[in-house]
Amino acid sequence: MTLQQLHYAIVISETGSLNKAAELLYVAQPSLTGAVRELEKELGITVFHRSGRGVTLTNDGVEFITYARQVYHQYELLMEKYGASGTLKKKFGVSTQHYSFAVKAFVEMVKQFNTAEYEFAIRETRTRTVIEDVSTLRSEIGILYLSDFNRRAITKLLKTNELEFHKLIDCRVYAYLWKGHPLAKEKAVRLEQLYAYPCLSFEQGGNSSFYFAEEVFTTNEYPRTIKANDRATMLNLMVGLNGYTLCSGIICEELNGDDYIAVPLADEACGDSEQMEIGYIVKKHQTMSKMGVLYIQKAQEYLAACAKTE
Repeated sequence: MTLQQLHYAIVISETGSLNKAAELLYVAQPSLTGAVRELEKELGITVFHRSGRGVTLTNDGVEFITYARQVYHQYELLMEKYGASGTLKKKFGVSTQHYSFAVKAFVEMVKQFNTAEYEFAIRETRTRTVIEDVSTLRSEIGILYLSDFNRRAITKLLKTNELEFHKLIDCRVYAYLWKGHPLAKEKAVRLEQLYAYPCLSFEQGGNSSFYFAEEVFTTNEYPRTIKANDRATMLNLMVGLNGYTLCSGIICEELNGDDYIAVPLADEACGDSEQMEIGYIVKKHQTMSKMGVLYIQKAQEYLAACAKTE
């Protein structure tokens, strides 16, 4: 088994196509197919199921790719540190719940590097996918939150996947509204006031537990609810339907614009159990890359600046 074979298998798993993988790797497809067959023969398992629609991972393949990513990531870190004259394009990825500060920190981090030499990725996605991405090293860092409500379930899942959580900031809960909303000028709002408007939340998938929700008070029965898949759609629904969502109150106007506002929930609605502890997750015993170290530094700087303005 060679590092090249591992790299081939990882790229095929990410593209779902031998043709696309061959193009990205600058390898003839017959050579790529032969390398994968040799790898499967050596391993004694079938890594990929081939069909007219492309290639998918088998059950054995899913487990193998998880380990392959870990091994290849360590190789990339070695090359990053000791192979300064090499031509390997270094990769760095972040998977996050829908936080504008996470994108802002990513932007500031990327500015410090030559994008011709690095391959960067930021993925705003579902909570379970954040955990899966970091577990399989598709992303080096994940951003999510804990509360007394979800802490036990999320912590157990992190432990199972050999991940550790590091706190960035504690936040109270806010209602996120557009500035034209009837409640936007209130100093604080009660949940009962918000119930007259659609409650917006990020979709976590049909079978996802409510422990994976990005918003607090997930067990409340809201008269009207609407789910969205991305932040842009969420913002449009706030304007078009006077919708609201519950958030940390940390808003990056540079990215989201200044047409939105965070109004704190009244104290009686937010007990200590409903505070949000936002942090990052990484693989246990994993050496963080210089991109990862700088990303966390930029996130901490931005959050500290936000805390001073409150």
